[in-house]
Amino acid sequence: MGDVRVGDVRVCDVTRTLGRVTQRILDDRYGRVATDLRVSLTDRCNLRCSYCMPAEGLDWLPDETVLTDDEVVRLIDIGIRMLGIREVRFTGGEPLVRRGLVDIVRRTREVGPDVEISLTTNGLGLSRAASALAAAGLDRLNVSIDSIRPETYAEITRRDRLKDVLAGLAAARDAGLGPIKTNAVLMRGINDDQAAELLRWSIAEGYDLRFIEQMPLDAQHHWRRTEMIVADEILERLQAEFDLSPAKEPRGSAPAELFLVDRGPATVGVIASVTRPFCGDCDRVRLTADGAVRNCLFAREESDLLTPLRAGATDEELADRWVVALRGKRAGHGIDDPTFLQPDRPMSAIGG
Repeated sequence: MGDVRVGDVRVCDVTRTLGRVTQRILDDRYGRVATDLRVSLTDRCNLRCSYCMPAEGLDWLPDETVLTDDEVVRLIDIGIRMLGIREVRFTGGEPLVRRGLVDIVRRTREVGPDVEISLTTNGLGLSRAASALAAAGLDRLNVSIDSIRPETYAEITRRDRLKDVLAGLAAARDAGLGPIKTNAVLMRGINDDQAAELLRWSIAEGYDLRFIEQMPLDAQHHWRRTEMIVADEILERLQAEFDLSPAKEPRGSAPAELFLVDRGPATVGVIASVTRPFCGDCDRVRLTADGAVRNCLFAREESDLLTPLRAGATDEELADRWVVALRGKRAGHGIDDPTFLQPDRPMSAIGG
């Protein structure tokens, strides 16, 4: 194949033809290939985590600007069939508030029988949905839980819902949705003294815990690097009570740096997007709830697929636009650059 032109942009397109389908590669200028698609199904959330959004919430996307179920599945199908996507993760906001979630998962499994399908959720409502999601073809999930103390959980999320999250985790385990990963953000003076407690609980319950550095993606733009709990501090707190050693298996493109706990087999992960960036191995691309391609979590630019999709663009034209969007991906997120600016969209509108 030759070059692809979309608008005024020309991009070298590495392709091969399988039957009548032209397969493109979602690569960028630095040789990275995107095979992991994160799909945000909504910007709405039923928690108000203090590191994500204000207590009063946000102005949600108008319903008419959000991809319909059919549009979501069509773009996923293009990603799998034409662009080499091998993993699909549904995110939000909170994806469990999307009424069509189970059907979207089922239809994604139909278009990608061999694709890994996962879900990132806060766990509210999971006790009611876990069995249906497993039956629809979901493989595994990540559940955010920053404390197992009811009072601390309520302080962070501004909702007294810890019992519901614990029930959801148990239901997911019973439904066979594993491995189940639990995600926690440590905040100074709030739950940073609970790292070992979270790890001990996760191991006892059979969950794989991942600590995530707080990232500059809050709607309030209150993030300050000097106030965040960094990877070194997380590990220091854990090593006070556990013997940690680097996991032997290669990390690859996985965001978490894994450590064996007390010589294994249990592990704990640290996702240090800020202080130990892993941009050089990134294989992710994101689709927002309103149909924009984001080639980096921290990008300030997006590529609109919703408008051409609703204007009658063919699958080939949408795939070409997607390829162009990835070619603009930067070498790194640039948080250490003095000129770094947070994305205009908060995490809840981007998708994790």
